[in-house]
Amino acid sequence: MKTNKMILNAIFIAIGAILHQITPALGLPMQPDFALVALFIVLMINTDYKTAAISGIIIGIFTALTTKFPGGQLPNIIDKVITASIMYIFISLMRKRFNINLIMLIVLPIGTLISGVTFLTSASMIVGLPAAFNSLFMIAVVPAVIINTIIGYIIFKVVLSAMKVTKKENLYF
Repeated sequence: MKTNKMILNAIFIAIGAILHQITPALGLPMQPDFALVALFIVLMINTDYKTAAISGIIIGIFTALTTKFPGGQLPNIIDKVITASIMYIFISLMRKRFNINLIMLIVLPIGTLISGVTFLTSASMIVGLPAAFNSLFMIAVVPAVIINTIIGYIIFKVVLSAMKVTKKENLYF
């Protein structure tokens, strides 16, 4: 069963990296971050922090390699590690109390918001921002939250359907 989870985690991380690479920027050197969707799915199917932390680091490295933001490599890694840690705690607290669909509908916007704010904050400290923080927040983070929530939930429902068909849903959620 551990091997199955490791393979599934690797597949989601790879899909997230590919989606991050092919997603166009939103006019600025910023883009919706579908790698976050992959990260949140990995966090949903795993209950241990070690996997969450490693997944955050790996997705951070992949997004750093494919970022369209000048100098955004280190901010991407910082953002994914912090987001993975915060969302792991959040999902752990909600896991036993709420339906997985509701959890994912809450995790997607909150996690994307945390990621966007963390990225902008770390980028402003490390390399500087091409515009004011508030402007970038409204132009890039808010649309990313909306897009990630809608498309991320669709992707999550596809994953759930695939797990039902393969009778794996009880192993992971």
